[in-house]
Amino acid sequence: MNKIIDNTQNRFRTKLERLLEGSNVVFNGDNPWDIDVYNSDLYERILTQGSLGLGEAFMDGWWDSVQLDELFNKLCSAQIKSRVMLHPHALKNGLWAYFSNRQSKNRTSHIIKHHYDIGNELYHAMLDTRLTYSCGYWKNAKSLDEAQEHKFELICRKLNLQPGQRVLDIGCGWGSFMKYAVEKYEVSCVGVTLSNEQLALCKSLCADLPIEIRFADYRELNETFDHIVSIGMFEHVGYKNYRQYMQVVRRCLKDDGLFLLHTIGGNKSVITVDPWIDKYIFPGGVLPSIKQISKAIEGKFVVEDWHSFGADYDKTLMCWFENVSKNWESLADNYDDRFFRMWKYYLLSCAGAFRARGNQLWQIVLSKNGVQGGYVSVR
Repeated sequence: MNKIIDNTQNRFRTKLERLLEGSNVVFNGDNPWDIDVYNSDLYERILTQGSLGLGEAFMDGWWDSVQLDELFNKLCSAQIKSRVMLHPHALKNGLWAYFSNRQSKNRTSHIIKHHYDIGNELYHAMLDTRLTYSCGYWKNAKSLDEAQEHKFELICRKLNLQPGQRVLDIGCGWGSFMKYAVEKYEVSCVGVTLSNEQLALCKSLCADLPIEIRFADYRELNETFDHIVSIGMFEHVGYKNYRQYMQVVRRCLKDDGLFLLHTIGGNKSVITVDPWIDKYIFPGGVLPSIKQISKAIEGKFVVEDWHSFGADYDKTLMCWFENVSKNWESLADNYDDRFFRMWKYYLLSCAGAFRARGNQLWQIVLSKNGVQGGYVSVR
C-alpha cells in the first residue's frame, strides 16, 4: 500500500515539476527561493486545490521557502498560472462576481471589516509612523517614513493644493494623508471609511485639526469639494461599480477641481482576485485594468496625468514584512503562528508579484473639463 501511495505522490510531483519548467524553481533545491517540502501530500493538494491549496498548505506548515518573495517573483515571471487549468475555486468566485454585485452597498461594510478591523496594533507594528497603508514613493526616499511622506507630498503637488481648500479623501484609512495635507498645505478635509477600528483611531489622531471623519459608503456622498483623493481604496470597489464610483466623484468635484486616484492595477481585465487572497486577505477585492478604468471615466473626466510606479510597492511590502517580523513578539498574544504565516504569505507573495511586474501601481489625475492651458505633470 505504501508503495502505491509513493508512486501516486511521485506522479503528482512529476506533473508539478513539468509546470515549473523554465521558472528556475524546484522542490527541495539548494536555492533560497526553492520550495522546501515537509509533507509529501503537498503535491496532490496543489494539483487538486490550486493556489488556494498552495496558500493554505503554507499556513499549515506543509512547505516553506527561505526567500518567499523571490519564489513568487519567479513563478509570476514565468507565468505559471497561465499553464494551469481554471480551478473550481476560481470558477466559483468568477460566477459569483459575474451574476451578483459582491461589492454592493449592503456587502461592502463586511468586506472592509474582514481586513481593516483585525486590530490597530498589527498596523501600528507594520506601517510607518503615520500609519499609511498604501505604496510609498521611493524615488528619493531612504526609509519607509520618507517614502510615505514623499508620496503625500507628490499627491499634494499634483493636486496643486492651496490654503483654505476643502479636500475629500475616499477611504481615508487612519487619516495619514489628511493630516499631512492639513499640516503642510493648510487645507481642510473630510474623510470616509467603513472600518470601525480606523474610524475610532483616526478621530483620535486628527483631533483639534480641521478634519471631519465619517463612517460612510462613498455612494452616500453628495456635496462639493475643491479636490478629491482616493488612495488604495479603489481595489475594493468592484468592476460592476467602477462607473458609479466615477459618477459620485464627478458630482462631488468642483468644475475646476482635480481628482487623484491612487490604485493598484492589473495587466489584464479581471472580475475576481486569486482565490487565496479572496478568502483570507481581501474578500471581494479586484484589481482594475487600464481598460476598465478608461471605460469608467469615459465621458466623465479628462485624463491629465497617468503615473506608474508599481516597482515601489515591492520595496514597501518588504519593509512592512520586516516590521511585522521585528515586532512579532509584541503581537503574539493576539495573533497565533498560523496568522503570522498567513500574513507573511500575503506580504511576500504580493512583493514578488510587483517585482515581476505582474501588478502595477498607478496615480491618475483627472479633471472634469480639462485644465485650461494644460496640466503640468509632477514627479
